[in-house]
Order: sequence, then structure tokens, then C-alpha cells
Amino acid sequence: MASAWKGRTVGVWLLAVLCASVWAELDSRLDQQWEQWKTTHQKKYHNEVEELGRRALWEKNLNDVNHHNLEASLGLHTYTLAINHMSDLTEDEMFSAPMKIPEDVTPTPLNDPDVDLPASVNWKEKGYVTSVKNQELHCDSCWAFSAAGALEGLLFKKTGKLVSLSPQNLMDCSKPYGSYGCSPGRLDSAFNYVKDNGIASEASYPYEARNGDCRYNSNMQVVTCSSIKLVLPMDELSLQKRVATIGPISAAIDQREMIHYNGGVFINPNCGKELNHAVLVVGYGRDEAANLDYWLIKNSYGTGWGEQGYMKLARNKDQMCGISMYAVYPL
Repeated sequence: MASAWKGRTVGVWLLAVLCASVWAELDSRLDQQWEQWKTTHQKKYHNEVEELGRRALWEKNLNDVNHHNLEASLGLHTYTLAINHMSDLTEDEMFSAPMKIPEDVTPTPLNDPDVDLPASVNWKEKGYVTSVKNQELHCDSCWAFSAAGALEGLLFKKTGKLVSLSPQNLMDCSKPYGSYGCSPGRLDSAFNYVKDNGIASEASYPYEARNGDCRYNSNMQVVTCSSIKLVLPMDELSLQKRVATIGPISAAIDQREMIHYNGGVFINPNCGKELNHAVLVVGYGRDEAANLDYWLIKNSYGTGWGEQGYMKLARNKDQMCGISMYAVYPL
């Protein structure tokens, strides 16, 4: 009996040593992954306490990403997630205040109910869309990037010239119209400013990711617009018609479930309709493998987010993430 008990004791001890060794190796790999992630995204923290808190957030997000992707590999999701430059942020840091849908902009009547819509549209492939930009984490300037993108498409449609326009110009100068700097702004405010003043190129008025004084003058003007139109709210067909016939359209969405989006068609029943982020709708199509229609969206989180800065958002799925609640375009 004593010999048997001794054998079991040795076995338990060996198992404990083996488990400890495995956990030490996993911890070491996690340490390496954390250090590599910090280097890749140039993360620096004020002190050890802050770094411990940031790492805890990063580890939670890493676990969530791995769990989701495991389920995706089993066919339970149509999109994948990935750790990115926002993975150490709190929800308050990631999500700005809700955007206000304007009451003083009239939805555009649908005068083309019988328009023959193409099955897919991609304005990026047609040359209407400039390179993906990065608004940077500390600046809620998505509205300015979205508006600049719609104006870039308008300029290309009229002249055949693709010019990156200045979000910083909008941030610094459109305060009298209701939007300012790194604060959540209204898309129609940006377009109203351009209607009255024009907008500069990004080359002549570079992005600084901070609030600044207006330095624009009329000699910088690259393009202006004559009017601003609002897509019929809560009507994805209306948005589809505008994307097909006008070009890239500015739109607001609820981004809370898509911070770690990596690829595929995004459909998530938890994605709400509290609009808090502006993007550019540059097309639409259908993913036959996923059996889903989608919107093709350009974001302003850099090329390290999503599919090189783009995403496919489920279309005709009950206004997924509020996609057609507040969509605006210039003429």
C-alpha cells in the first residue's frame, strides 16, 4: 500500500512539474508576443502600473479574438478578428460620443425607382478613391476623413483627377458650421463648409491629428460643392441607388463590435445603431461563399485594420450597424 501511494505521489508531482513547465513556456510566448506588439505599434507607457493595465486589456482582447476565430474556423462566423493598434484601449477611449443625425437636412426623394442597379459596384477599382489614411487614436476626426473621401470621388467624377483632400482643413475651419477638430462632427457640417469655402488638398494643408487654427485661403481651393443631400434614412435600397449612381457616399455607423475586424463579411447581431463613427461607402457586392450581400467600406484606421483598411459590412440585414441611418453626399 505504501509503495502504491508513493507511486501515485510521484506521478502527481511529475504532472505538476510538467504543467508548471507548460505554463511557463506559454507565459514566455505571451511575453514575447506582447513585446513584439508594442514594438510594432510603437507603444510606450508612462509607468509600470499603466503598462500592467494596458496588458490586461490586450490579453482580454487577444483571448476574445482567438475564441472568435476558433468559432469562425468551425463555420460559426463569416468574418475573422485580429489584434491591432487599438487592442490596449478601454471602451471609453475607443468609442466617441454618439453622432447627432441632423434635423435640418431633407432626405433626397427617390426619383429613379426603376433604375437598373448593377449587381456590384467598386469605386476603388474605378479610380475614385485615394489611399487609406489613419486618423490616429487620440483624434475623433473620422467625420472629416469621410467627408474628404466623398469630395475626392466627386472631384474625380468631374475632372478625372484623383487628389487627396485635407481633413485638417475641415477640422480647423468648419467650427462655425457645427464641427471642430478632434471632436465628433457632423458630415453635413463639413459639406456645408466646403459649399461656402471650398477645400484644400492634403498636400497644401497636411493632417496633424490635433485641433488648430484655420489657415485656409481661397488660393488653396481644389474643389467645392453646390448642395448636400441626405440619403433616405433606414432605407438600404436608397443608399444602394446613390452608391451606384453618385459614387462614394459618407455614412455613419455603430463601430463598437468591429474594432478588431480583420476580414470577411461582418454580420453581428450585437452591433447596434448608436452611430459613433463615420466611414466612406465605396461600393457593394455579394459574397457567394458566405451567402451574404455586403457594403464595401473604407475606414480611417490605417491599412493595419481590416482588409488593408477596408471592410465588408453585411447588406440588407436590418441596417447592420446603422449603415443607412445617416448617409450624406455632396453634389
